[in-house]
Amino acid sequence: MRPEVVRIGQIGLLVTDLAASRAFYQDLLGFVAVAERPGELYLRGYEERAWSLYLKEAPEPGVLWVGYKVASDADLDRVLDLARRRGLPVREEEGFERPRTVRMQDPFGFPLLFYHAEQKHERLLQAYHRYRGPGILRIDHNNVFTPDVAGTLAFYTEELGFRLTEYTEDDEGRLWAAWVHRKGNVHDLAFTNGAGPRLHHFAYWLPDAMSIIRAADILAGAMRTDRIERGPGRHGISNAMFLYLRDPDGHRIELYTSDYLTVDPDLEPIRWSLNDPRRQTLWGHRTPKSWFLEGSRVAAFEGGFVATREPELSGLPEHVI
Repeated sequence: MRPEVVRIGQIGLLVTDLAASRAFYQDLLGFVAVAERPGELYLRGYEERAWSLYLKEAPEPGVLWVGYKVASDADLDRVLDLARRRGLPVREEEGFERPRTVRMQDPFGFPLLFYHAEQKHERLLQAYHRYRGPGILRIDHNNVFTPDVAGTLAFYTEELGFRLTEYTEDDEGRLWAAWVHRKGNVHDLAFTNGAGPRLHHFAYWLPDAMSIIRAADILAGAMRTDRIERGPGRHGISNAMFLYLRDPDGHRIELYTSDYLTVDPDLEPIRWSLNDPRRQTLWGHRTPKSWFLEGSRVAAFEGGFVATREPELSGLPEHVI
């Protein structure tokens, strides 16, 4: 029996200057601080009852893990069984405000964390007088670079029960990218062809399309448009409104809203052609080359960072700046 993953729940980042990261995430974007310990900061959005973004000061930037909430404590045992059956690095840990977590590396080297129980905090969703920034509500998804999109997709769908919503193929039928979900919108996780394992981006949900515009205005007013990498715009894939930013360490965060429901079990995945200009931006705007090439390194179990492999498919889509 495979683990029942509920949704993406958290991400842990290594940052080189915690004060600079706090100024970006908390002061500029309006994330809510849950706790601060020496060299560590725990943040959440206004809809979330528990922290979802963990920042740890370190000599080099990177990604500690992407965390997924599971349906029960028994599902953590199933994660352990899966890792041991597949011969994957795995260990149990007690996490901050999460009494039991299971950390694992997937077969492609990406670090994962699974948890069920968590400490809950004050509900802030309707405390509108406390909102700051564009109104960060909740973590929505992450996107990873992988040198083997087809193999990675197979592992997550077969072993962890993720369901495919959209995908990109070239004219030869080779898979370049895929979007999979657990929580019933377009994705909790996406795979992008590229040198990996690396994190491409993580995303937070905003209330509406005007919140995306407000985020851009906030960055402009603060004279920080250098943090904007791409957008505002509307994706062809997912139909969502987006704005991509780079934090002080170069980690890419997407502000995201207004995709669609995917809960029907007979939902048919949508195919996109690699060189369809509407794929990345429905309005046809070109995508910067950095978006296809740059990502965050991921931490290894034994310390340091996981070595990356070059992708099996080479080249870039058309319509790149």
